[in-house]
Amino acid sequence: MRRRVTLLLGLPILLALTGCAQNGTSTPADPDERWESFHRRAAEVSEAWQPGPAWTTAYVPLEDPTVLAGDPKFSPETKQAFQAGWYREQAAIPPTRVAGGTVRFPDGTLDVPLVSAAEAYKQLDLGDPPPCPGRPKVPGPTVEPGPDGPGPDGPVSDSPAAAPCTALTVTGVKLGTVELRTSRGEATVPAWLFTVEELAVPVARVAVAPSAVSAVPAGAGPSGPPAPELAAAQNVVSIEGAELTWRVGVGACDTGVEPLVAEFDDVVVVGAGVTRGTGVCTDQLKLEPVSATLKAPLGSRAVLDVVTGSPVSLLGG
Repeated sequence: MRRRVTLLLGLPILLALTGCAQNGTSTPADPDERWESFHRRAAEVSEAWQPGPAWTTAYVPLEDPTVLAGDPKFSPETKQAFQAGWYREQAAIPPTRVAGGTVRFPDGTLDVPLVSAAEAYKQLDLGDPPPCPGRPKVPGPTVEPGPDGPGPDGPVSDSPAAAPCTALTVTGVKLGTVELRTSRGEATVPAWLFTVEELAVPVARVAVAPSAVSAVPAGAGPSGPPAPELAAAQNVVSIEGAELTWRVGVGACDTGVEPLVAEFDDVVVVGAGVTRGTGVCTDQLKLEPVSATLKAPLGSRAVLDVVTGSPVSLLGG
């Protein structure tokens, strides 16, 4: 049977007023009772988790295959270009496939075929930025309007806001490795490291061939709908030892977001409790970051969403 440890962070002390009590005193409500819907569903999610043999024997990445090898020292323009996948090459990118590589997990290794640098670059480069004459790497000066404004024939600003035309310039590539979150914990994975002129560190693209990548299994959570006060986990933001940060999806008028965690031997179930807004509100999803300190480092345990029962992947970029 799985062991469960539930963490409730930042919960306010709730007072249940007992107006009919003879002594006239109030009794504090148990925070566990407030979020009992989370406890029940988390236990069901944990019991239903049956990922199959690939989860512990194959390569199942839980992070985007494009990662940064350190702090890139982004500017607003280069961050936009990285997130959009805007690249241009100014170096030869070898099209020849290399010999296979090895993924190194905490519990063993796995030999895998690799793609060529050219194939990896094709996956990395997702298109071009909006048209901008010459694509200047350094935006020109902003032209201030005159007292009557620029007018229909006035000068056009070359500021970043007016011309977001930066593309990242690839000046070299070599085969290396990156640390990547997988179903078997933090793994060292073969990757093509692209040197980018505008960034302080290379952009890494995992070199493992698609034929060797196993898909993340779908969750098999509870059949019934979640309680209205439960919010789903969208992605994991960071894992630092026992410190876990994730984002939950809430409504624009929801308040009182409380991180909720249930720890088991092989999984950690996360979500949040919220106070749902009432009345008229905009129909939109807000992503709210929340954090918790686990009883022990996450290790190779899967992080599951309490609403869907599915694994929650690490946010890339």
